[in-house]
Amino acid sequence: MNFKGTLSLKNRFPFRLGTTSYIIPADLIPNVRFLADKVDDIELVLYESDEMTNLPDATTVKKLKEMADRFDLTYTVHLPLDTWMGHEEVSVRERSVEKCLRVIERTAMLAPFAYIIHFHGDHLGKNPSPDLPRWLEGHRHSVERLLQFVDPQNMCVEILDYPYDLIEDIVTDYRLSVCLDLGHLLLYGHSPEEYLDRYLSHIRVIHIHGVEDGHDHRSLTSVPAHILTTLVNRLNETPNNSRVVTMEIFDEEMLNQSMDVMSRFAR
Repeated sequence: MNFKGTLSLKNRFPFRLGTTSYIIPADLIPNVRFLADKVDDIELVLYESDEMTNLPDATTVKKLKEMADRFDLTYTVHLPLDTWMGHEEVSVRERSVEKCLRVIERTAMLAPFAYIIHFHGDHLGKNPSPDLPRWLEGHRHSVERLLQFVDPQNMCVEILDYPYDLIEDIVTDYRLSVCLDLGHLLLYGHSPEEYLDRYLSHIRVIHIHGVEDGHDHRSLTSVPAHILTTLVNRLNETPNNSRVVTMEIFDEEMLNQSMDVMSRFAR
């Protein structure tokens, strides 16, 4: 399929429609150039570890800013995945925070629409830690450090595999925002409708992607039609240009399919 021939969906919804910075097999700038006139927001998926990094240098950040200004584009920044904000060892928590702060500092010129952060459990599952009070307290300390540099509403805590109500008090107490991940809700058997009812007023970013054979980040053709319709209808009822909906996929063909699905809801 050739995405270049697809109709742009820019400015076609009462929210900012976006996708990720890894759609074509190239670096950040070619991907942003490829997408800038077709979507409203691009999620910059950045990583920073001891072994490797894809943090943009100053020249790249300047080019990203120029394209954002030219195309009325915003960026959401996904903070590194290999972070453990609630870890039992203080040193691990501190390294995780520092890793995120390096990304935040490097992308500050872009004035990101939001930063996406994971509160990883000590392990996968409905109970994220054998010592839940310690795990929660560790996240509070980590959040307090990050909020010295980020507006709380721009820090969006993503829904993962465990029930979100376990961390709801942290999100509320620090006035953080919610990143509702529709694909994760489907993958782990949670009700998207219940989560929308409970958190819609706090949601700043929504990730949408399908699930096939136990694997997520698939095309929107794999999202049950009634769930996607419910989501779009709820967002239409409360139009908010301060909300981003990201098609969180990493493949050109899947993006073609997903854009086709979303075009059915465009105004």
